[in-house]
Amino acid sequence: MIAVEGLRKSIRNGARTVDILKGLDFSVPRGQFVAIMGSSGSGKSTLLGLLAGLDTPSAGEVRLNGTSISYLPEDRLAQVRGKTVGFVFQSYQLIPTLTALENVLLPYELNDDSSDSREGLTRARELLTNVGLADRFDHYPVQLSGGEQQRVALARAFMFRPPIVLADEPTGNLDTTNGAHVLELLLNLNRKEGTTLVLVTHDPALAGYADRRIMLRDGLIVADEIGAKEDAAELSVSRD
Repeated sequence: MIAVEGLRKSIRNGARTVDILKGLDFSVPRGQFVAIMGSSGSGKSTLLGLLAGLDTPSAGEVRLNGTSISYLPEDRLAQVRGKTVGFVFQSYQLIPTLTALENVLLPYELNDDSSDSREGLTRARELLTNVGLADRFDHYPVQLSGGEQQRVALARAFMFRPPIVLADEPTGNLDTTNGAHVLELLLNLNRKEGTTLVLVTHDPALAGYADRRIMLRDGLIVADEIGAKEDAAELSVSRD
């Protein structure tokens, strides 16, 4: 589902070139949950942005579901990204002038192939209900707690049943209880929808729920391991 070959990313800092990613090679099969780990500055968020097509590599290639995205024209890239990738940001990235339901519907409405508004509305309501927000359809982001906003963002990421979901520290701005709740919901949605999930985190406990863990250090992969994962059903959470 994801193939990365010789992936490099460098930036100019004055007269100096800074190498953020130094040649990464790995692949992710369909349905696998991968945690990308590493300390601050290791390159993990840069990698996620390249996987999402939000940035262009300095060298190398990213293929999503067989399509090379690294050097596509922007209009074609937007089409591929819109149908292939759901993204969950640490900072939620909800549109403040839209309700929870409208935020979840937004990817559907932006897609040129979306002709049946009733189908989209049904799907958005179903997803918000699945994340425990059946009574928040008409609430604006400012009326929601941080945990509730992240649940809206989760629902939005799965709106189009994308084969790949990328998550950048999705519990980073939440307290322990809400973070556990959001993680449980993310994993439950992932299993239900059958998606491939790549999650960036610095938290070993969170990474323990993954099928596979890739560790970055100084822009290089220093460990890539598959091990026994924790059961998300054992998460202790409270419903806020």
